[in-house]
Amino acid sequence: MDSGIITIMLPLALAIIMIGLGLELTPKDFARVSKHPKAVLIALFCQLVLLVGIAFVICKVLALPPLLAVGLMLLAASPGGSTANLFSYLFKGDIALNITLTAINSVIAAFTLPLIVNFSIQYFMNDGQQISMQFSKILQVFAIILVPVCIGMLIRHYAPHFTEKLNKPLRIFSVVFLILIIIGAIAKERAHILEYLTQVGLATVIFCICSLLIGYFVPRLLGINSAQARACAFEIGIHNSTLAMTIALTVMANSTVAMPAAVYSIFMYIFAAIFGALISRHATQESVIERA
Repeated sequence: MDSGIITIMLPLALAIIMIGLGLELTPKDFARVSKHPKAVLIALFCQLVLLVGIAFVICKVLALPPLLAVGLMLLAASPGGSTANLFSYLFKGDIALNITLTAINSVIAAFTLPLIVNFSIQYFMNDGQQISMQFSKILQVFAIILVPVCIGMLIRHYAPHFTEKLNKPLRIFSVVFLILIIIGAIAKERAHILEYLTQVGLATVIFCICSLLIGYFVPRLLGINSAQARACAFEIGIHNSTLAMTIALTVMANSTVAMPAAVYSIFMYIFAAIFGALISRHATQESVIERA
């Protein structure tokens, strides 16, 4: 299921986008987030407790086959993907919070992902198979996110005029890249798309919608502002499906376990884009009402 485009070009393109994100940030952004840890704690609770529980319920209610159930739980346990930062960038989320969540979530996932997947294997498959998180994958997530962002922040600090020239081209690149992700994900799986949709389509759609809704509305109900709630929604709704597929195909050596992540990778970008547009429209309407 993996390809050179995903393993080489996608991280490279995301690194370029992360530099663009860094151009928008200053150290004050991170200091502000550290003074308001409530959003981070709420997002982690939604990710590690609520969504994992929802994934388990979906597996039971829809009676997914054991391997597909393990695959959905693996997806639920995976941290947010780097593309979550792109969606926050495009739909005016709190990018600093998003980056912080991705970093923290990736570290925590090194411990929680094996536990959740091992539980899933024992519950759904009744065997003693073990799985562990490869440390190199954690380093890869940090490299894709933190290093380019730091480069972008340094460019902004030392070359502010050059930063102004880079902003527009990088924003255009971000939009084009988003469209290519959606088209590429659909085209890549076209040969098996009907088979995958029949087996796990409904489960992944429900899980994707629940991820975005919980990620946004739970923080809002608990007093988190709209920009931070958007960051939480995209961090929680856009899972690192590439990481999930890599673990399934390499560590577990089972392509069936990778199916939920493969199907989810098709839906999540489309639903996240629609969700972001709806939230942005709602925010614009609220601003108009407030000014009136």
